[in-house]
Amino acid sequence: MTGDTMLATFAAPGKFYRGNLHTHSNRSDGGLEPQDVCGRYKAAGYDFLCLSDHFLQNFDFPLTDTRPFRDETFTTIIGAELHAPNTHLGELWHILAVGLPLDFAATSASETGPQLARRAAEAGAFVGIAHPQWYGLNTEDGLSIDAAHAVEIYNHTCELLSARPDGVVMFDHLLNAGRKLTGFAADDAHFKADGAFGGWVQVKAEELTPEALLAALKAGHYYASQGPEILSVERDGDKLHVETTPARSISLAGRASASEVVHGEAITTATLDLSKFAGSWCRMVVTAADGKRAWSQPEYL
Repeated sequence: MTGDTMLATFAAPGKFYRGNLHTHSNRSDGGLEPQDVCGRYKAAGYDFLCLSDHFLQNFDFPLTDTRPFRDETFTTIIGAELHAPNTHLGELWHILAVGLPLDFAATSASETGPQLARRAAEAGAFVGIAHPQWYGLNTEDGLSIDAAHAVEIYNHTCELLSARPDGVVMFDHLLNAGRKLTGFAADDAHFKADGAFGGWVQVKAEELTPEALLAALKAGHYYASQGPEILSVERDGDKLHVETTPARSISLAGRASASEVVHGEAITTATLDLSKFAGSWCRMVVTAADGKRAWSQPEYL
């Protein structure tokens, strides 16, 4: 991942593609056939999808093959939600692996969560710490997944299930500990309730192919959203100039209490002072009038 991810995302060549990284079909505990799941996202205007079924023995360790559902306007990335013992609370890990090979070996009885995450990363996957608030991960848990590329900072299904959708606290703790990670949003839809399309990523890539999207994810060239769009981000010395879709606030959050914000009614531009984040990091949050948010990746200053 680059050291200036927020700015690098918007300076990178290509265009933004909308996609979901965390979704389930009836190959594990979802309610629809894989073809139907892919069709729903394509009809909703998504450019790509990772169908991440639960990689568990009781589902015969599925790596759902979505290649037949690709076309010139919609593509898929092969992946899975991986599980192994044990978090500090004694639960199975939930580790998202986007970009796995179809011959990725089943989890062994002795494999731990951190070991499984490392094996997935070595196999070429983008590795995410899934919905940390939902099942009570702490900072030590997060630090143990040393192969992670990212934290799931918003999970829409977790919002609907238990009002625990958040991964921002975990994200910030790991950034404060020196980990250079990115943050993604997802809906984690199972198509048994109204959980689809509530969170996604906008990935900046030169072409709509699994390989280009995966490379961009690993480079941190994306932002996360529930609705708002981040249109441009440029730096001029200590000033950050931002353009977005209409928002009630555009803010920067950094280490400890460091922050900077511009409020207004349907604002679409802001100039933010970077000087108070010198020597550390900051990330941008755009909040619309309806409370929905978009999150940039961190900028390392």
